[in-house]
Amino acid sequence: MKKIISIIIIVAGLIFVGIAASEYFSGKKQVEVALADAEKIVDKSKQKSLTADTFSYEIGDVIGLLKIPSLDETLPIIEGTDYEMLDRGVGHYETTKLPGQKKQILFSGHRNTVFTKLGDLKQGDRFVVEMPYGNYEYELKSTEIVDANDLSVIRDMDEELLTLSTCYPFSFIGDAPDRYIVYATPIVKS
Repeated sequence: MKKIISIIIIVAGLIFVGIAASEYFSGKKQVEVALADAEKIVDKSKQKSLTADTFSYEIGDVIGLLKIPSLDETLPIIEGTDYEMLDRGVGHYETTKLPGQKKQILFSGHRNTVFTKLGDLKQGDRFVVEMPYGNYEYELKSTEIVDANDLSVIRDMDEELLTLSTCYPFSFIGDAPDRYIVYATPIVKS
């Protein structure tokens, strides 16, 4: 009887590992497809007359690229933050603005896919956001950990601020109780 129970436990474990691996590789494939789309849309040679205010998009659209040089990451930006969008890349929180609009920009991503290394960033690290209408560079100024339900990180402000959000702790299994927040300000080119 013990042998049968052991076999059942091993088989169940293998099934769970197989499901997790399948979801991981499926998610990776979705991000790769969105990344290819993002690289096409940021080709500025085709869209020279666009601005942040004239760029049009809808929920679910691939809208740009987020590059994090210190992590050697290039990630697609998807409009919206539902699970479906976050499975494809970094989600742009739809009530916030876009780069170049001099307000808050909020990007969210899963801690186990696109933002796995977000906790490795240090003050001064850079982010490059490539949009069809231009490139924008930001510098990490600070980080904080907030409760998962704390919406105070979404602010109406009179200056541009890039905010990144992911679940925290990074190694937590299931719905994480907190959020890891990164704040970055535009780099002014002289």
